[in-house]
Amino acid sequence: MSRADTIGIVGAGSFGTALGSVLARAGRHVVLWSRDPEVVRAINDTRHCPRLPAATLPPPLEATADPKRLATSARFVVLAVSSKDVTARARELGDVLDGSHIVVHAIGALAAPNGTSRSSERVSEVMLAGLPTLKVGVIAGPALPADLAEGLYSSMVIASLFDEVVAEGRRLLNAPPALRVYSSKDLVGVELASALAGAYTVALGLSDGLGMGAGPRAVLITRAVAEASRLGQAAGAEARTFSGLAGLGNLLVRSSSDRSADYLLGRRLADGVLTADTARTEGARAAQAGVELAKSLRVRMPVLQGVAAVLGGKLEPREAAQLVGDTVAAEE
Repeated sequence: MSRADTIGIVGAGSFGTALGSVLARAGRHVVLWSRDPEVVRAINDTRHCPRLPAATLPPPLEATADPKRLATSARFVVLAVSSKDVTARARELGDVLDGSHIVVHAIGALAAPNGTSRSSERVSEVMLAGLPTLKVGVIAGPALPADLAEGLYSSMVIASLFDEVVAEGRRLLNAPPALRVYSSKDLVGVELASALAGAYTVALGLSDGLGMGAGPRAVLITRAVAEASRLGQAAGAEARTFSGLAGLGNLLVRSSSDRSADYLLGRRLADGVLTADTARTEGARAAQAGVELAKSLRVRMPVLQGVAAVLGGKLEPREAAQLVGDTVAAEE
């Protein structure tokens, strides 16, 4: 298989493994890079990843612990790691990639600041700072790892400022009927819509856990999309992106499934469970970082602020729900 037709995936977590599974079943050659030699051995020997055992990984997929192997095998690379690891992985990739590579990320959060005065950064900004290529992008949308692993219909959107990135992403990642990939040029919008969808999924899990009902749930969804759109426009994104696959589509799927870590987190918060693990989902991180970004851009986001306050232990869930409701009503 040629380098141009091989897909490199960075990260053998649930999403990276599930995406690799879909692509390998479609006959694509996939090189999956994990820094854990035991995970690499398990994938190559048993055709299953310990972090997503339900996914079968056919032979077109191979795992490696050597980043140079990834770089020489694949021109198109998908970064699928935790947002807290983005800076470190970008630096490691920067040592082995070159200007010919295309790198897209599948990280539904904002990246933590790294020695800068900025409160948070979009993942593509961190990638550009650490990689030797300008050809970067993002993939996002209503594609849960468990659904991908089972071959259920899923869809995503790829966005970049470069037409080549979008074209190559659609060519290599489209694997119908299990996965369909659509295109966008709104890189900022797709990144923010994806991150905020995770944060608002926590809010909907919280709402459902409190038994708020279908009416308030509908209001919460529409207000969430409106809030996200305001922040997106202030950051230079297109408002309509937040009603698309990366935003509303993502939110609807994730908030209707017990397979979503963000939704389950919201349900636990409604039950009064607040532990050290609370902020470990990408949606939780996105809520905290999104509030900081909104402050810097002077955008009011009462729903997001309510979620962040509950996650930070500053408000009880029902107090946050009442406060958000009062604020939204006052704005109408």
